[in-house]
Amino acid sequence: MADAPLPAIRSLPSWLLGRAAARGRALVAEALAAEDMKMWHHVVLSAVHDLAPVAQADLGRSVGLDPKDLVGVLNDLQAAGLVVRAPDPRDRRKNAVSPTPAGTRRLRRCERVARDANDELLAPLSAAERDLFMALLIRISGTDG
Repeated sequence: MADAPLPAIRSLPSWLLGRAAARGRALVAEALAAEDMKMWHHVVLSAVHDLAPVAQADLGRSVGLDPKDLVGVLNDLQAAGLVVRAPDPRDRRKNAVSPTPAGTRRLRRCERVARDANDELLAPLSAAERDLFMALLIRISGTDG
């Protein structure tokens, strides 16, 4: 049997990380879809929860989402009753976004299913291997955890 195609590419850590990330995104996206939530909607709802009340511009910068894309996500979240926009108490010319009680409940469910999906992704690893893997990912990702 011939070697798998692209052996040089398939041996690169960047390719393997990309494949693992794609699998992880797919698992999380499927789990979130069962909660009627899309990935970016979950990210934004989580940031709103953590930062509320947060100005839309600050929210967009915190999650790295283009302002026009953020408006669309916020419109969807607001239409679903998960967030509210009101004048920012620090600057009434701006809108601040906060989660609703329904948004907080949905976020908790989404956090649980996202954790379960990540557990499925890492299921082949022992607890010690998971800890090491996470520490290594943090080191190479350029984040501080």
